Amino acid sequence: MLRNTQTGYGFITIVIHWLTALIVIGLFALGWWMLTLTYYDEWYRLGPWWHKSFGIVLLIVTILRVAWTLLNTKPKPLGSKFERIGAKAGHLLLYLLLFTVMISGFLISTADGSSISVFDWFSVPAVITNLPEQADIAGEVHWYSALALVILAGGHTLAALKHHFINKDSTLIRMFGKTKRK
Repeated sequence: MLRNTQTGYGFITIVIHWLTALIVIGLFALGWWMLTLTYYDEWYRLGPWWHKSFGIVLLIVTILRVAWTLLNTKPKPLGSKFERIGAKAGHLLLYLLLFTVMISGFLISTADGSSISVFDWFSVPAVITNLPEQADIAGEVHWYSALALVILAGGHTLAALKHHFINKDSTLIRMFGKTKRK
């Protein structure tokens, strides 16, 4: 089943969800590691190339995800009214932080007017340049929003585990393509 139903997530939603999680975790780990590199490290230039390339991939995936979410059925949420409101607020905040991280990363990378090469397949041109202290301000926003994103994603994971082990409902297993617990 490619599309979502009232009771479960479809293959496309599941793939986008886990791809996003993998890229976000990878980008955060790579970004943190890049902070430790010195000018003479072999990865000093290669690390940012990978980081920017996967950042643009994440942007494309996230735009597709938003479109897919708007055009698709959403499974009926499980849990109490409080949990459903919290989940909706948490998901909106995850999207806001994703876009904040990606836009600020783009503004850092293109502050000097350079385009971003995406795996040497294509380039994304700079559209906003030469704002006062663009790279520095965008860098601060990028770091703190990325940190907030990873912390919130951790909370998202804990909430899913709570649903699975304490509530014993199908919230978590739906993101693995199942609709009911056995």
